[in-house]
Amino acid sequence: MSVSEIAKGLPWWVKWVAVPVLAIVVFGGMIMSLIGFIVALVFKVLLFAVLVAGLIFVVRKFTGSSSSRDSSRSEW
Repeated sequence: MSVSEIAKGLPWWVKWVAVPVLAIVVFGGMIMSLIGFIVALVFKVLLFAVLVAGLIFVVRKFTGSSSSRDSSRSEW
C-alpha cells in the first residue's frame, strides 16, 4: 500500500486541514527559527551595506573637501 493509496481513502479535510495543522504544530518551532534566521541575516546584510555606503560617503566628502581646500590654497 503506497502513500497515494492511503491518501485517496481519506476525506478532503484530513488532507488539506488536519495534516498541515499537524505539520505546523510539530515543525512550527523549527520553521519559525528558520524564518527568524533568514530575516536576521537579511537585516544584517542590509545594515552592512548601509554602513559601508555611509563610510564611503563620509570618506569621499572629507577627502574631496580637503583636496579642494588644498588646491584653493595653492592658487593663492
